[in-house]
Amino acid sequence: MTELATAPAARSDGGPPSHTAELEIGGMTCASCAMRVEKALAKVPGVSAASVNLATETASVNLTDAATSVDALIAAVKKAGYEAAPVAPPDAAPELSDAGAAGASAATAPTSADRKRTETRRDLAAVLVCALLTLPLIVPMAAEWFGMHAMLPAWLQFALASVVQFVFGARFYRAAYRAVRAGAGNMDLLVALGTSAAYGISVYQLAIHPDDAIHLYFEASAVVITLVRFGKWLEARAKRQTTDAIRALQALRPDRARIRVGAGEREVPLAEVKVGTVVIVRPGERVPVDGAVLEGRSHIDESLITGESLPVARQTGDAVTAGSINGEGAIAVTTTAIGAETTLARIIRLVESAQAEKAPIQRLVDRVSEIFVPAILAIAALTLIGWLLAGAGGETAILNAVAVLVIACPCALGLATPAAIMAGTGVAARHGVLIKDAEALETAHSVNTVAFDKTGTLTIGQPSVTAFEPVGEMSRDEALAFAAAVQRQSDHPLARAVVKAYEAGAAAGAAAVHGSTAPQALTASAARAVAGRGVEAEVGGRTLALGSTRWLEELGIDLSPDIAARARELEAAGNTVSWLMQRDSSTPVALALMAFGDTVKPTARAAVAHLAAMGVTSVLVTGDNRGSAASVARALGIDEFHAQVLPDDKARVIRDLKIRSAGIVAMAGDGINDAPALAAADIGIAMATGTDVAMHAAGITLMRGDPALVADAIDISRRTWRKIQQNLFWAFVYNLIGIPLAAFGLLNPMLAGAAMAFSSVSVVTNALLLRTWKAKP
Repeated sequence: MTELATAPAARSDGGPPSHTAELEIGGMTCASCAMRVEKALAKVPGVSAASVNLATETASVNLTDAATSVDALIAAVKKAGYEAAPVAPPDAAPELSDAGAAGASAATAPTSADRKRTETRRDLAAVLVCALLTLPLIVPMAAEWFGMHAMLPAWLQFALASVVQFVFGARFYRAAYRAVRAGAGNMDLLVALGTSAAYGISVYQLAIHPDDAIHLYFEASAVVITLVRFGKWLEARAKRQTTDAIRALQALRPDRARIRVGAGEREVPLAEVKVGTVVIVRPGERVPVDGAVLEGRSHIDESLITGESLPVARQTGDAVTAGSINGEGAIAVTTTAIGAETTLARIIRLVESAQAEKAPIQRLVDRVSEIFVPAILAIAALTLIGWLLAGAGGETAILNAVAVLVIACPCALGLATPAAIMAGTGVAARHGVLIKDAEALETAHSVNTVAFDKTGTLTIGQPSVTAFEPVGEMSRDEALAFAAAVQRQSDHPLARAVVKAYEAGAAAGAAAVHGSTAPQALTASAARAVAGRGVEAEVGGRTLALGSTRWLEELGIDLSPDIAARARELEAAGNTVSWLMQRDSSTPVALALMAFGDTVKPTARAAVAHLAAMGVTSVLVTGDNRGSAASVARALGIDEFHAQVLPDDKARVIRDLKIRSAGIVAMAGDGINDAPALAAADIGIAMATGTDVAMHAAGITLMRGDPALVADAIDISRRTWRKIQQNLFWAFVYNLIGIPLAAFGLLNPMLAGAAMAFSSVSVVTNALLLRTWKAKP
């Protein structure tokens, strides 16, 4: 039984977890093929959904029954007339056995990309030979236009055309037979019928008039097969370019790593590196693992991962990402993630998933493709009958029907959407924008409102304590020590600022007394977060709370007029005000007022201006106080802001914006408290510099904390949507214009074949123009 690692996925309906199996599909030539493979897979017991991508030639199958084997899926695909094989995980490394034979074989086994490159080269060779055999049939016909008579003998035309028809055209017959056997039609059936008709009428004429080479149409069948094969080769070559982003990311993974062993170093296969292993990265080398810098300092080039063009400084304690390039200094890195758990592996999976999924508009295309081939067969039959009833000869009627069969190609329809999505998600990934799925890409193009979180999204997210003032009789140092104890276990930026301020003050105080050390920090117990309000904990026998003005008011704590005025003054200056409070007495009291200041990101104002130029309204939604929110909104040119908003209320604000804007609302944030709003928005945009919870709730992830990427994501989505519209327009126009022309005898089979081949190639080439997208400076 074939084994394939499948990833479990939680069911939103509370049912058993599902698993996803990925298959490579061979033999598909048009959208009708993809639809037939989907239907075959969907009928397998235990399959809840199946999606087939014609551009990537892969199938993604959701399994709800663990007993469903990949063998059953492959058998269903083969029964439908196609080939299938499991997709090996891209991060799977072959394990060498002691004997080495099996491992060596696995290590040298060709990858899917290698096989496709070999197939493309083989197809090119076949096209060249096919063209050489067809050329002698075309040249005399072209010479006739100039009054030159150099027609080949009938028997030679027959010989050349027969080789092209049955040797190089055999693939069309095989695929057509499989389609008919499965009770369906596809492009191969149209080509096989059309060329067979042209070839057959020529053989009939040759049998009746063996010495007449003028009324033979062998060149029509040969040229059609040559052009279709040439078009499929160009199409395959262009499709490979749409997956360049994936291949570029996969190429970032080094095969080996240099690890520290005792006092020395040893180079080992990457598969042998474990979490906790110390990896040595020399200047100019790629970082092989996710980790934290243990020793040394350097600059790291993360451009292919984050889209950031400039190298970033890294020193002891800083995180580094697998696939990035080390700059001028040697560093020792403690491994924190390997293989499938690295950031690079997750990025690759996310891009692959987005490229493999279908956009909602593709469902309409699929329905059209499902009836396309039967409709063309009916039109071709009507064309034949119509010309015969009009009194035309059998040759004319057959050739016009052949032209209808040949020009009608569902390939362009099948490629229009996935080719654009693959190119769009690829260029987005190169610029640091990860799009989770095709639906997110399609939705983002209609965004007319973006709601921004403040801290960590529009501001740097590294606030500092700008004021710390005791309220009662407690000294400043004592109050700061209590505040640091409450906040020590929290990762919130404001909590880190409090701890940093305490440690700086303690170190300064110790330095002032010769020979002394910093006093030992207080410890907290029973610490817990209170959503949207702050943190409380037990410290030194006291129940302390540290949080917002809202919480202070809810606890009923009264402030003196002077303290209340000071708090308003700090808020008006753009600071975030928090309070240290004691709750264990019958009457809660405030112990200290503290204010925090943060810096607006350098690109934030330009990002808001860029969005405004695109017709997108920016709104600020924050849990911070009104003064701080107003200050940031004023600095960035944002007209609407919502302050002191609790996490659950953020989702309500998003829902209100969706009603008021009567359009698509996006939410950009980075924290756990943003997750409800990200989920409530039509499209969530998360900063990868934030929390995993935020990224899981979002449809788009920005690989660096730059708000300018929000506008870039929307711009890429809009351009991709335009490409989809253009591709579908041309795919339909080719057929709407070409089929009537062919039916009325205005296109001969050779021109029809050329037009059909050009339609598929033009659609993919148009999608590839997305790769030239540049971010606005």
